[in-house]
Amino acid sequence: MISESDGVSSRPRDALDAMTAAPDHHEVLLENEKVRVLDTRLGPGESTPVHTHCWPAVLYVLGWSDFIRHDADGNPILDSRGKGMKPAIGSALWSGPLQPHFVKNIGDGELHIIAVELKDS
Repeated sequence: MISESDGVSSRPRDALDAMTAAPDHHEVLLENEKVRVLDTRLGPGESTPVHTHCWPAVLYVLGWSDFIRHDADGNPILDSRGKGMKPAIGSALWSGPLQPHFVKNIGDGELHIIAVELKDS
């Protein structure tokens, strides 16, 4: 694993960065000046703390569960059930940068995503 302390981050981490604010749900698999690869896991009934993702990302689905994304004030901004989101395991999705938010897994399974954040965007 390469971390920010190795001098490869292209932007300093702030207090709401996923790895600072929600490290129990994100693990850095690789980080360099171009990308950060995160292994993101959220079990049934779990919620993340409020955090951000400042770079756009390609998301690779390893496990899916219904979830609600809330803004920092607790207002729902995305309910996967209402969007008809049921991507197959092995699917790839796109996400733009995410402002302060938290996610609650409201389904029965683990939400497990590999996120490849693109720092040069």
